[in-house]
Amino acid sequence: MEDGSLDLIQSIEDDPLLDTQHLPHHSLHAHFRPRFHPLPTVIIANLLLLIHIVFVILAFLTGVLCSYPNPIEDKCPGNYTNPLKVQTVIILGKVILWILHFLLERYIQYHHSKVRNRGYNKIYRSTRHLKSLPLMIHSTGSTALLLLLCLQHSFPEPSALYLDLILATLAVELVCSLTCLLVYTVKIRKFNKTKPQPDVLEEEKIYAYPSSITSETGFRTLSSLEEIVEKQGDIIVYLKRHNALLSQRLLTFTSSDLSSQPSGI
Repeated sequence: MEDGSLDLIQSIEDDPLLDTQHLPHHSLHAHFRPRFHPLPTVIIANLLLLIHIVFVILAFLTGVLCSYPNPIEDKCPGNYTNPLKVQTVIILGKVILWILHFLLERYIQYHHSKVRNRGYNKIYRSTRHLKSLPLMIHSTGSTALLLLLCLQHSFPEPSALYLDLILATLAVELVCSLTCLLVYTVKIRKFNKTKPQPDVLEEEKIYAYPSSITSETGFRTLSSLEEIVEKQGDIIVYLKRHNALLSQRLLTFTSSDLSSQPSGI
């Protein structure tokens, strides 16, 4: 029994990982602290918003200057849209704008999924519906335009009225999309400016000062059981990924430290 204990102590003392010198605390903290990666979606969202505003302004100018003087012909005086009609050009521009919003929604979903994997679940949940709302607005507007075109094809008499309805649909769509993207931009800019740590570390920081939080018993009234279970699942996934990353970094960091030391005979 004593021989086994001596062998265990000797094997521990002979472990090269334990013979290394203790690494400085500031070095470990700088190496293993998770870095903050800001969300790069604000610039793309603002650029698409600017394109949307320019499109609606051009659609109004084209409709007023080309169609209202002679609604029956529906052509610009200088034949700028020849051989297409004014309404056809507006609808084609609307289709291109919808495709751009679809690509923006995919781009935003991709980066928000990466943020969720890094442990930022609050910002992911707070913008869950806000991310896809502009695309839903444009899809609804496209459906309304399609309905107007069907009515115009069956009842072509009030041609000026259909142009008014098309421009009114574009204006309402712009106001709704502008509101959603502005709210989204404010949230993401605030998130990028504060540069918070992952939610788990932020909660540890809060609970480190018990006087700053109020005691609660049971579940919160504003939180449903589904939200609590989802939050716990996100935390577990983040901790598993974080532990795997720390293990990999620790192994690399220790191996590089051992290789830098002179080998003894």
